[in-house]
Amino acid sequence: MMNKNREYAGIDYFRCAAALLVIAIHTSPLASYSETGDFILTRIAARTAVPFFMITSGYFLISRYAQDTRNLQVFWRKTLRIYGVSILIYLPVNLYNDYFSMEPFLPEWIKDLVFDGTMYHLWYLPASVMGAGIAWYLMRRFAFWKALAVSFMLYCIGLFGDSYYGIAEQIPVLKAFYQLIFQISDYTRNGLFFAPVFFLMGGKMADWRKSRLPDSAGISFRACATGFCISAGLMSAEAMLLRNYQIKRHDSMYLFLLPCMFFLFQLLLQWNNRSKKRIPASFLRSGSLILYIIHPMMIVALRLAAKVLHVEPLLLENSMIHYISVCLLSILCSVIALFLRNIWRRKFHSGRCITGSRFKAGQNSASGASCRRIKGRYGKCPPGTDRAWIELNVNHLKHNVKVLQKALPKGSELMAVVKDHAYGHGAFEISTQLNRMGIKAFAVAAIEEGIQLRTYGIQGEILILGYTNPSRAKELNRYRLTQTLIDVSYAKSLHQQGIPIKAQIKIDTGMHRLGISADSFQNVKQCFSLKQLQIDGIYTHLCCADSFDEDNITFTRNQIEKFYHLIRKLKQSGISVPKLHIQSSYGLLNYPETACDYVRTGIALYGVLSSPGDTKLKLDLRPVLSIKTRIILIRYVPEGESIGYGRSYTTRRESLIAILPIGYGDGIPRNLSGQKSGVLIRGQYAPIVGRICMDQLAVDITDIKDASTGDIATWICSDGQADLSAPAIAEHAGTISNELLCRLGTRLPVLTI
Repeated sequence: MMNKNREYAGIDYFRCAAALLVIAIHTSPLASYSETGDFILTRIAARTAVPFFMITSGYFLISRYAQDTRNLQVFWRKTLRIYGVSILIYLPVNLYNDYFSMEPFLPEWIKDLVFDGTMYHLWYLPASVMGAGIAWYLMRRFAFWKALAVSFMLYCIGLFGDSYYGIAEQIPVLKAFYQLIFQISDYTRNGLFFAPVFFLMGGKMADWRKSRLPDSAGISFRACATGFCISAGLMSAEAMLLRNYQIKRHDSMYLFLLPCMFFLFQLLLQWNNRSKKRIPASFLRSGSLILYIIHPMMIVALRLAAKVLHVEPLLLENSMIHYISVCLLSILCSVIALFLRNIWRRKFHSGRCITGSRFKAGQNSASGASCRRIKGRYGKCPPGTDRAWIELNVNHLKHNVKVLQKALPKGSELMAVVKDHAYGHGAFEISTQLNRMGIKAFAVAAIEEGIQLRTYGIQGEILILGYTNPSRAKELNRYRLTQTLIDVSYAKSLHQQGIPIKAQIKIDTGMHRLGISADSFQNVKQCFSLKQLQIDGIYTHLCCADSFDEDNITFTRNQIEKFYHLIRKLKQSGISVPKLHIQSSYGLLNYPETACDYVRTGIALYGVLSSPGDTKLKLDLRPVLSIKTRIILIRYVPEGESIGYGRSYTTRRESLIAILPIGYGDGIPRNLSGQKSGVLIRGQYAPIVGRICMDQLAVDITDIKDASTGDIATWICSDGQADLSAPAIAEHAGTISNELLCRLGTRLPVLTI
């Protein structure tokens, strides 16, 4: 977490600077000294504040690697909650200002609520809600550059209703258009015209930072600084010209504000605070928000105090002292608010990893005796690691991709099989990482999985290997999914929906599961005549490619020959044959000479095989996944005592038993109970004792020196521990790695390292 705080130090510190710039807009610090200087500060420099906040929100929200609409919903809820609280805070001020006596009240109030804010500075909150929604939709609906083009067009429309309005009002049609807009919103600086482009800029910069694709080349600090200085200078010249020629109606939107904000944010991203002593990021983030919200109230309070104390010349007429006083008062109130919030959180929302009392030295939880001192350290844990979690080694995934791509037949492309949450590894984490590595073909089992990948922003082909109800043809088209044709009648049913659909034909070459029989040439040919179906692939599946049994090898070679015989007949009949694929992981490993357009790589992609054994092609694949948990309790159990359900295990000595908060509800097979498996703690093996429960299990740590509560226990290892590899554990459980990994519970958070 500290690394993440350092990574965004520039953003966090500039939040506070931006909040102070917003205060400057509303207090005009240099007005007493220089009208031009104040204009440069408040109408040029300070105009970077709100776009900065929007780019920051977009950076963490709008990226095409953002998970799904839940992130947007959370952002909306949080922003609307803040907006609601702010409206209530300023209710007394609005009552004092006779806000509710305006005519006509209801239309004006709705206009303020949706666009302008019920207090002059609150417009930012509804603008963020609307802008985030528009940017999210554009990013999901179009490629980024199209989305950016649309948002830029909206910005330009707003531009001519703001700083360039003097030009627009000279053209009758445009003047009438903007007069209509001003009946709905007092300004074009709002969530429709102003905000979307900045949210999208933030999202794309997040893509660049997280991605290693060719379009994500980094920009050096010197280039960013140069670009910022040039664009800031051009924006200043633009603003001064607009002011001198009296073109502007308002002064929030400048053409050169866009490149200026781009280079400024890039500079902030390159500011990494390496000091261990720094202001907590949460304090800066929350503090800047409170500063933004509360400063108009402090302006009112300061004016009231100045009048009561008869010091108006000092506190009000001197613009710089007035600005500094408002800032200090706002900062003081923000600190007090944060202090009170923290007290409330500690009292009602204690954020500890493990609840319960700490072990005292020498104390045990059984009979009062102890075989050695039991240590405990219930402390804070990094997010997601308080109970149990999946840990993905991204470097191993990258390594596997490179190794597999090198082993592919010439002209073949890797198709990543990410069905069932990427074999339990986490569909979002795996698929987005693969997309960044340049993988452009994916396979899933069901339409829901395909839609989920699209909501993650996955680009490229997504093939649904299983059945989709033909009534969902619109969704197949909308999300650009490729559907497998499981037989000819199914193909006709899809065609009859009257919606263009990408499809691939599955050929049954002997597995007798899904697909059109390889012997049914006319049925296969008929699929190509269905106009609504765009056939861009034909494939089959080898059902015993993992076996070295002579009969199975012969059967597999017959499958391959049947497939190619059908392809030759299609070519002879004049059909343009689309892309072909036969091999899955074991098809590649044991029949590497089979050349196709794709190789569907599933279990091998994750660095494991289905079961221990040999393959014809020996690749240096590295496990990607580890399952980790923490010791939450250590019990002293005397000799002869039973542990767990059914009293299935009895201690043969005085024992220290560690309780781990993970069980078969998280995917650990219950039939591994009774020392058939174990975990790794402090580099030493600790066997499972007693029956595995839904949410807990027990391990014997008597022989592990200095084990204590809070220690990490690893069940599946990605670092070469043979006894704790997925194939070895699966063999003990009487299954294969595929099933073992796919049964991992969805309540396990997925963390990448």
